[in-house]
Amino acid sequence: MNKAGKQRIPVVEEFYSLQGEGFNTGRPAWFVRVGGCEVGCSFCDEMRAWDASRYPDVEIDDIVVRAAACPAKAVVVTGGEPLLYDMSYLCDSLRKAGVKRFLETSGSQPLTGEWDWICLSPKYGATPNEELYDKADELKVVVGSAEDFAWAELNAAKVHDKCHLFLQPDWNRCNVVIKEIVDYILKNPKWRMSLQTHKYIQIL
Repeated sequence: MNKAGKQRIPVVEEFYSLQGEGFNTGRPAWFVRVGGCEVGCSFCDEMRAWDASRYPDVEIDDIVVRAAACPAKAVVVTGGEPLLYDMSYLCDSLRKAGVKRFLETSGSQPLTGEWDWICLSPKYGATPNEELYDKADELKVVVGSAEDFAWAELNAAKVHDKCHLFLQPDWNRCNVVIKEIVDYILKNPKWRMSLQTHKYIQIL
């Protein structure tokens, strides 16, 4: 359910770290992990975030204060699924505080808020809202088997020409699929590899 106008959101955790995957790998940012997700991917590495009721509702104004205090002046909002909640107030408040706004979403819900960067990571059984295809700066598809390449291409056909395309191995099957991904990218160079570098170097 989209909780429009709500100025508190359930937060699993907040922390300062480096972006570990995708186009912005290595970039420092304040991370806000929002609670709640209706998709429930089998490969999800943040299943703890699915049930929003487990986490406290946090004042958005307090989140903004903490984010603005970080040297990076950038926030990554992830989940869970952030777009279960209206992100307009959060984005507007961060913008006024001079903080760049980065969204990680499956696209399963309508887009709210104004973002500097949108990473769309579509999941089976939850076809993204069409607006997300139009607005995504980055398409990141998790690959756990050879069948996932067709899913990746289906989504790539819907994004705009300037959207960056990434294939990312399922962390639990990385050793199994990594060679297939490399071979696929060599044959289809519009794609790039995304790795969860934060797990390799053991940071949040």
